[in-house]
Amino acid sequence: MRALWTVVHRWVGLFLAAFLVMAGLTGAVLSWDHEIDDWLNADMLHTPGRGPLQTPLQLAQTVQAADPRVEISYMTLGLREGEAASFLVRPLLDQATGKPHALSYNTVFVDPVTGVITGNRDSKSLALSWRNLMPWLRHLHESLLSPTFAGSDRWGYWFMGGLALLWLADSFWALVLTLPAKRKPASAKVQGDSGKSWWSRWMPAWRLRWGAGAYKLNFDLHRAGGLWIWGVIVVVAFTSFSINLYREVFYPVMSKVSTTTPGPYETLKPAPFGSYIEPKISFASAIDIAKKEALQLGIKTEAGGIWYGGDFPFYNVSFFDPDDETGAMGMGLSNVYVSSETGELLGSYRPWHGTGADVFVQLQLPLHSGRILGTFGRVLMSFVGVMVAMLSITGVVIWWRKRRGRRAQLAAR
Repeated sequence: MRALWTVVHRWVGLFLAAFLVMAGLTGAVLSWDHEIDDWLNADMLHTPGRGPLQTPLQLAQTVQAADPRVEISYMTLGLREGEAASFLVRPLLDQATGKPHALSYNTVFVDPVTGVITGNRDSKSLALSWRNLMPWLRHLHESLLSPTFAGSDRWGYWFMGGLALLWLADSFWALVLTLPAKRKPASAKVQGDSGKSWWSRWMPAWRLRWGAGAYKLNFDLHRAGGLWIWGVIVVVAFTSFSINLYREVFYPVMSKVSTTTPGPYETLKPAPFGSYIEPKISFASAIDIAKKEALQLGIKTEAGGIWYGGDFPFYNVSFFDPDDETGAMGMGLSNVYVSSETGELLGSYRPWHGTGADVFVQLQLPLHSGRILGTFGRVLMSFVGVMVAMLSITGVVIWWRKRRGRRAQLAAR
């Protein structure tokens, strides 16, 4: 069986290598996405206006007045002096062609005091620039910049979710290969290790042989490095799968094996791709309804944003601390769902509330991002991202050196 797992690990590892290098390095950077974005785009995200804040709805009118071809999909509700309010926009239909207007952006940033638009960018653009570097890296990390194909924009997410499952399985195969092989009585006596415990024989797999040459050091980095972070790799691989294939696989399985509390994202079907459900109630009405419900639920954070994508017939009003959106342990975000058809409440999402399965579902993103451990977790995830890239590269080097050695032996014969 060991020979079989060796072959499986070799070829699965080679298949995954390029994707894991990309995912590891982009994940290491994305642990600090807000900080890096603030630094790169300070002229757009930091605003000079000081004084009384305008309301989010006033700022939304400014955005739409600046470009009549757009309408708002998301608006910042938790405004802060000196910080740009963000608005996601979608194109309206061009009456001349019957098709959506072609826009060069989907996000607009506005000074919440003066109402001056400080900049915009297209967070889904395939073109790379300083303006959209962090959204571009996130899009690459999550879905390989997958374009729309055959009526769906989910292909990249499905592919990366499938790779994550394969990576999870390969992590266990790799662990098995580091374990000590069963000893044969004769060989044990010759090697003088017949009295060694199983743990003592496994210990060398955790060490680096610094003075044993480049090849052995490369091999040790691959084997020992994988053992050092094996537990974190399992968590990252599993949560990569659960996040990317949440609706298709993860949540349906969870709801079968445990008791979950489904919300509108789980119970309602999205509209066909490319279509749009026109809301019958306004953003303002949805905000008022959600704020009243938040008081009833005991949600203590303020309304931070409201989203209406048009693919589902409801508004998602988020409540969080604008100074720390993810909150303690990455679980600082609450949502209230309001029907865009009738204004009725369709449910809510509150961290640490619900069944054990509900909380497990809520923990997937905090675990994946490391934010469940605060700043230390983010540092850990950056380190692990670099280590995953290193493990993939050293694995390819091992394969290449062995392949070259086998070819040299064949040539000598």
